[in-house]
Amino acid sequence: MEIILIAIALAMDSVAVSIASGSKYKSIDFLSALKIALFFGLFQGIMPLIGYYMGGLFASFVNSFDHFIAFAILVFLGYKMIKEAMEDDFEDEIKDLKNKTLLILAIATSIDALAIGITFSFDVIDIWYAVSVITLITFVLCVIAVYIGKKLGGFLEDKAEYLGGIILIILGFKILLSGLNII
Repeated sequence: MEIILIAIALAMDSVAVSIASGSKYKSIDFLSALKIALFFGLFQGIMPLIGYYMGGLFASFVNSFDHFIAFAILVFLGYKMIKEAMEDDFEDEIKDLKNKTLLILAIATSIDALAIGITFSFDVIDIWYAVSVITLITFVLCVIAVYIGKKLGGFLEDKAEYLGGIILIILGFKILLSGLNII
């Protein structure tokens, strides 16, 4: 269940940009929606994998205080997402739907996933399962988000990022309290 919540939280940046894509390009077709979702889904899945292997290089050194690191990373990322939701005008970020633009947006929205991958290396986790869940959930949510953007415009963009930020902060506190044997 925790992986699913993390996947949903990580997907929210991509969902917000997907909503903006649908809002800005009202005539977007299904294949374009799939292309957007594929870019975001793949990068949301690849980045935690990279982070996991990077974190594995020093996980044994931080074993006794890894819950503090995971807590700090998750709370920081959650705060950052909430702050960005207050500031961003997502439609301005989407100049076009060319591969180069989508690649840049996919990388930008998946940096948080790299940090989450590092926290995964501190725990016993099936990284391939986690990456698969993150990729699939991001992909599905982004396809849906493009169509929500077409129907509702940009109204929900910032709400998605708020939700993602709150989920990451809650998970950060859960990991900290669990690491301190409080729960």
